[in-house]
Amino acid sequence: MFERLQWFRRKPRDWTHWAPGLSGAAVHADLLRACGPGAWLVEPVDRRRARLQGEITPPWWHWRRWRHAKPRWQEAPDHSQDMVWANMVLHAQPDPVDLFARWHRMLRVDGFVMFSCLGPDTALELRGIYQQQGWPPPAAPLTDMHDWGDMLVRCGFAEPVMEMERLTLTFSSAHALLSELRQWGRNLHPQRHPGLRGRTWHQALLSAIERDGARQADGRLSLSVELIFAHALKPAPRLKTDGLTRVAVDELRRSLRPSNPR
Repeated sequence: MFERLQWFRRKPRDWTHWAPGLSGAAVHADLLRACGPGAWLVEPVDRRRARLQGEITPPWWHWRRWRHAKPRWQEAPDHSQDMVWANMVLHAQPDPVDLFARWHRMLRVDGFVMFSCLGPDTALELRGIYQQQGWPPPAAPLTDMHDWGDMLVRCGFAEPVMEMERLTLTFSSAHALLSELRQWGRNLHPQRHPGLRGRTWHQALLSAIERDGARQADGRLSLSVELIFAHALKPAPRLKTDGLTRVAVDELRRSLRPSNPR
């Protein structure tokens, strides 16, 4: 995502990092800080926000604290942001259309949103194993790249650019594979197991992965990952010309303001 950010000729001055607890505090500290001093960090989960405030804000004696502006830990006002950045967040959102609408309100005209998320081909091997065992799905269904583009347009964004990349992760054992998956988040499928499972079920899962899991030529277990990358612009509002039209003064000014080319 950071490499794709270089495509924009005008760098964001005021920007929002959405859910940095999921999208990478280290990336914010090492790379995103260079985007500009006006960072707004919106972390909806209180527990993650308390932890991140200590990780992202340098100590009082560190040179970065005096060179960079202090981040703001609240949602930015409407029409005030040049960019909304959300890395690996959307696939866990119960209502992404509502979230797109919030981001659209936050952005200035010609502002843009950049996000990445998991695609539907992620962990196909594990889904197949669960199906063979007659268990509920191991994860919620994930949204296709083209559907994300349709949602962006429906919420008022323009010129969405959607890209997809497939990765294959390999593991030495089923235990290592499950240890990695625990860091990805929870199973949000509404038909998941209703309660906790015991050691017997866990051992059955490990055995099923070792026996039926996909393997590389070297014998290592493999797990597919589909990554979706997207960005889209907030265009100037289109003014209706038929009948009686009421337009707010601020909206009219934004629509008449010349666009900043990228």
